[in-house]
Amino acid sequence: MVFAPGEKPGNEPEEVRLQNASKQIVQNAILQAVRQVSQESRQREERANDNRGSFQLGVGQLTKKHEKK
Repeated sequence: MVFAPGEKPGNEPEEVRLQNASKQIVQNAILQAVRQVSQESRQREERANDNRGSFQLGVGQLTKKHEKK
């Protein structure tokens, strides 16, 4: 095996290190985006469930008010 000047056995060439760092950055960005989308979807679903519950409760209350009259 031949090493470039300043390169030690076991050390990766600069280009390989940069490629690996770039891959890691992309993987981290994708993971963060997936987590964010998942969290936003979960929050939307929770809000939708809360709104449905409020709406149903409101309808029930209106019905009761009309029954009293």
